[in-house]
Amino acid sequence: MRIDILSVVPSLLESPFSDSIIKRAQDRKVVDIRVHNIRDWSKDKHKKIDDEPFGGIPGMVMTIQPVLDAITDLQQTCTYSEIIYLTPDGEQLKQGRVNQLSITGNLLIICGHYKGIDQRLRDNVVTLELSIGDYVLSGGELAAAVLTDAVVRLLPGAIGDEQSALTDSFQDMVLAPPVYTRPANYNGWEVPEILRSGDHAAIEKWMEEQAFQRTKTRRPDLLK
Repeated sequence: MRIDILSVVPSLLESPFSDSIIKRAQDRKVVDIRVHNIRDWSKDKHKKIDDEPFGGIPGMVMTIQPVLDAITDLQQTCTYSEIIYLTPDGEQLKQGRVNQLSITGNLLIICGHYKGIDQRLRDNVVTLELSIGDYVLSGGELAAAVLTDAVVRLLPGAIGDEQSALTDSFQDMVLAPPVYTRPANYNGWEVPEILRSGDHAAIEKWMEEQAFQRTKTRRPDLLK
């Protein structure tokens, strides 16, 4: 998979993609992540990529030309399954959507800045709009890092134990059950006996019950 990210501040994405699972996935050629500076496509002599909005509202809006030219150029070298715009008023990102994106083709992600991109880009170019939550960030870069991480970790070869990702929270619309590791007793805090029993059927049933109860208590909305 190839993921291209259009950003006004590409340096914000250097660290998230330089460590841990994402770095290993790139080293293994599981994913090709390319971050591009939108200003490189600006035809303004000062590399300006924003202007005042019509209607007299405060703030600035990202202009069409550099964003559209960047997308057009990238499409000459890559075919994208989705052109994604990250915006607070987009579809809330959930595990089901992440799963779907992980088995599609290449992705192009647009990081908004200021008050966002010109609506005409959203109407005519963008194919999917996503939000990582009901709050506003300074730009879409951190959201792009979240989306990229969520997708890449599901790609075959990205993590050592691929079955591990299938037991994460939200995969079956429930939260993950509690987990424990050695030692079995620490300061008098005991690991549940069932997990040390060796009875795999009983352990699986216990974990299903724990996942259900945790979801019922913390996120009852998921059970609906």
